[in-house]
Amino acid sequence: MKRLENKVAIITGAASGMGAAEANLFAKEGAKVVATDIQEEKLQDIVERIKSEGGEAVAIKQDVTLKDDWDRVVEKAVKRYGQIDILINNAGIGGAEGFAKLDDVDLDSWNKFMNVNSTGNFLGVKAVAPEMKKAGKGSIINTSSIAGLVGGAAGIQYSASKGANRIMSKTAAIELAPHNIRVNSIHPGFIDTPMVSVVTENKEALEASLKLIPMGRTGTPDEIANLVLFLASDESGYITGAEITIDGGFTAQ
Repeated sequence: MKRLENKVAIITGAASGMGAAEANLFAKEGAKVVATDIQEEKLQDIVERIKSEGGEAVAIKQDVTLKDDWDRVVEKAVKRYGQIDILINNAGIGGAEGFAKLDDVDLDSWNKFMNVNSTGNFLGVKAVAPEMKKAGKGSIINTSSIAGLVGGAAGIQYSASKGANRIMSKTAAIELAPHNIRVNSIHPGFIDTPMVSVVTENKEALEASLKLIPMGRTGTPDEIANLVLFLASDESGYITGAEITIDGGFTAQ
């Protein structure tokens, strides 16, 4: 039996990077995938590829910072598939702006990062919780970052948004545990995705970053997807409130 057979998973930020890898893997493992992203055309391409390989998926355009969008996604998921078993809060922003120095970070930038990376996850947890409570089970995985665990020399707004995500996950885990709903956060390091291309596409920046990673390489979206698959599956049934790093040893130093 496939590891996510008969489960319904909402995956945000599924148009590229880690979210796309998660959507593909989940479908292969038997999940019905509700893939969302603000990039509608790219998202549709991902869903069409899943379907062409025999998987079940639907694409829904979504801005994770809007409560109405979350309500619509949950309504469509339940109407189409009857339940919600898994939520992967993957949508987020970073890029060059996420590495900005304090003097270059204004209030608009601060609010933007908090809205997408933190508030977006909160809205997701709040939106799916009622359906998971009805079912008496569920798994929520919030994508944070190593920046949510340790400080850095720049990117104060990015780090704050990811740190908020971490502690929100722990609080939600405690509150929802009596309903058999598990909530965990994952903390990727340097992963080869479009969001960190500001590092991976700059030879000097990449070489400097690799020197800080004990394993000496960046991670891959597929490696993130495999971790998330485990946390979403029944195999991790006693894991909740955990913060799991996947960073090649970066934060072990």
